[in-house]
Amino acid sequence: MSVSTAAAARTVCAPLPVLGSDVTVPLVTGGEVAYAALDYAASAPALQRVWDDVAAYAPYYGSVHRGAGYLSQLSTDLFENARRTVAEFLDCRSDDQLVFTRSTTDSLNLLARALPADCEVFVFETEHHASLLPWQDARVTYLDAPRTPRQAVETLERALAGRDPHGPALVCVTGASNVTGELWPVRELAAAAHAHGARIVLDAAQLAPHHPVSVRDLDVDWVAFSGHKLYAPFGSGVLAGRADWLVAADPYLAGGGASRKVTRREDGGVDVEWHESAARHEAGSPNVIGAYSIASACKALAEAGFDRLVAREEYLIAKVREGLAGVPQVKVLSLFGDDAPRVGVISFVVEGWNSSHFAAALSAEYGIGVRDGLFCAHPLVRTLLGSEPQSQGECGAPEAAPGEKSLNAIRVSFGAGTPDEHVDRFVNAVRELVSDGARWQYRTEDGRCVPAV
Repeated sequence: MSVSTAAAARTVCAPLPVLGSDVTVPLVTGGEVAYAALDYAASAPALQRVWDDVAAYAPYYGSVHRGAGYLSQLSTDLFENARRTVAEFLDCRSDDQLVFTRSTTDSLNLLARALPADCEVFVFETEHHASLLPWQDARVTYLDAPRTPRQAVETLERALAGRDPHGPALVCVTGASNVTGELWPVRELAAAAHAHGARIVLDAAQLAPHHPVSVRDLDVDWVAFSGHKLYAPFGSGVLAGRADWLVAADPYLAGGGASRKVTRREDGGVDVEWHESAARHEAGSPNVIGAYSIASACKALAEAGFDRLVAREEYLIAKVREGLAGVPQVKVLSLFGDDAPRVGVISFVVEGWNSSHFAAALSAEYGIGVRDGLFCAHPLVRTLLGSEPQSQGECGAPEAAPGEKSLNAIRVSFGAGTPDEHVDRFVNAVRELVSDGARWQYRTEDGRCVPAV
């Protein structure tokens, strides 16, 4: 969608109100400017609706599943209603379980703990570390990065072809890349997995905030995502899907809430009868505010209408891509090519710039927050950059001084709360930095570029 054809689409939906839209930050060159938060892929700002709902509930907060008092009962109802709301948002099957976790990482590690004995796992090297690393105790096969969606399906089919279709197997795949923003052929991958007797889990951390996710329509067995990327940064996540592997596994955490009955044995030990509901993997006092905030965000996105949200985001994507295309020194990273559908996540490198230096200048001189590094997807970014592993800084950002060759990338990401001005400022800032250079001096501190005093 070009900027001209999308101009009408963006008027269908204004940016959703988010916290921080009126925050100003100082510039090293003097004065202050409204902060342009363009790091949604890491953590999206809280929707104003979510914040208001949480604030309204907070005085009534009470222990969940623990007390006979009014506030405890109210909080328990709120928690379980949140579970139903999120299940409806995901279009779960009637017999699916929805477990509240801490994050996508926590959800996928929970599922990894629930794998049947001798389970095979197939995962592309292009995954975020949250979905790449939890399976190392299983028989895991890492698949090479595909260069087209069709190649992704063919690669998976070849990998699955030689396995025993009667043994347990799991495929893990992202819905949208946290590096390139490109949408993956989830429905086709699910069909390939099921045709070979395997199950599939969808990492929807980058997909759910931008597009509707239907467990039924995509025919995935599980879906995982985080609240902090879905405009609900209150420390909660979700794992939803088939109940059988979860019920058959020992609790992810042992403790109160997961146990239905505990008795002492004559030999001095204890016998435990665990719950078979989602509570089996929710030991301890659950994060009711986190769960409620996710449910609130789900309602807000559904009421705003994903068709309208997607149309406006496509307008912003086109605006950024066309702006970057006008700067020859900028190279946008992609697996599937320029025409691939994507969400509002774009990574790039700038010729002659260290990415940490460029990102620091965007922040210090223009009040724009982006991310630089390897984005906790080291194999994918190295494949796209054609680089080898280097010494690591925070979350994999290679240590390099300003002016050195870039061994990492810059990522700009946006979503339902992003105003046009933030995107316009970003594009103009890229042009100015490339043509005129930074206006300030920078130094390396703890492996990162920061403004010199």
